[in-house]
Amino acid sequence: MTRVIHTGDTHIGYQQYHVPERRQDFLDAFRRVVHDAIEDDVAAVVHAGDLFHDRRPTLSDIMGTLDVLEDLAEADIPFLAVVGNHEAKRDAQWLDLYASLGLATRLDGEPTAVGDTAFYGLDFVPRSKRDALEYDFEPHDADHAALVTHGLFQPFDYGDWDAAEVLAESSVDFDALLLGDNHKPGKREVEGAWVTYCGSTERASASEREDRGYNIVTFDGETRITRRGLDTREFVFVDVELGPEEGVERVRSRVGQHDLDDAVVIVSIDGDGDPIAPASVEEFALDEGALVARVTDHRELAADERETSVSFADPDEAVTERVRELGLSGAARDIDETVRASKVADANVADAVESRVRELVAEDPDSLTGSPDEAVGADDAPEAAAAEPDGGETDAADSTPESGSEDAPPDDDGGQSNVEEFL
Repeated sequence: MTRVIHTGDTHIGYQQYHVPERRQDFLDAFRRVVHDAIEDDVAAVVHAGDLFHDRRPTLSDIMGTLDVLEDLAEADIPFLAVVGNHEAKRDAQWLDLYASLGLATRLDGEPTAVGDTAFYGLDFVPRSKRDALEYDFEPHDADHAALVTHGLFQPFDYGDWDAAEVLAESSVDFDALLLGDNHKPGKREVEGAWVTYCGSTERASASEREDRGYNIVTFDGETRITRRGLDTREFVFVDVELGPEEGVERVRSRVGQHDLDDAVVIVSIDGDGDPIAPASVEEFALDEGALVARVTDHRELAADERETSVSFADPDEAVTERVRELGLSGAARDIDETVRASKVADANVADAVESRVRELVAEDPDSLTGSPDEAVGADDAPEAAAAEPDGGETDAADSTPESGSEDAPPDDDGGQSNVEEFL
């Protein structure tokens, strides 16, 4: 029997809502998963991608993750992982750094045996490159086999990668596909194998209302998948339908019915009633002890008469959302990050961009050619749900920024890491 924890989409380093406490929450959630793994003495922790939120984590994020992985290694529990779309770099990956220190195994086409199960890995692959995949894996002599990968797979919602095709074309018969990228957990049986998402360990978007957690997968003659919840920071969702002549006092009353202490408070307003100043409701929630408060008045968004409405409660994320829609190549987004979102001092941006462009062109003359398939982040599924073809709402304040974006100001103790010199 082999029993493992299947987790992923930990997004360490995401300073959601520009609040340092939220950045720490993402690392703490990962630490809780590892603590549970040690307590339960599982055979391995299997991570299905997006360990980090972007490809340029700060030194504090890298060292915090290192500390957690050292605890796992001390308990003699292997950490098996693949690279997700958010953290993917053009050269060596951060996962390689941890592997070089003996703290992780980057799964690939060769089997990594844990107990009686062989684990394989496939890093995130953009849609434009999937037709060239051959799914040729080295044989194994274990009782079971599992493929760990990252992407949006059919038959789940928003899937653009066919799990049935992967299973049918693979040279190895897999008992399970352990997936990351979709932040909503789920499992389906496809071609005689279990295909499952573990979900994210923290809420990276206000659309992720369900409790967070991870999977426990047991290989023992058959494959069994159960789910365990994680104790994460409280999100309080308050949906208010205003009647005629009702206004801000009604909204405050509804918000005040909840325990807001240290919570992230998300208020949605619909119906009739008087105009509402979102700032007044947010201020009320903060006075009641909330860590973060965000208010969206859907009546104002509907009155905007645009196909897609955007809330600018977090303007940086709104800009990131628009950049993602442009379909830029990875290299172009790299330059955008240097100009707009990196920790390069303003006075040095021009020189940094010129230097980066020279590097990119030297590496690949076609690197600045746009590719929409590669530009769209795969865990935009929650936002895809919000932006319906019939003109739904996209709240940019709730969206998860594209791989490589840096939406937060520099940490006092970190700044941009140069640990790449070790790779």
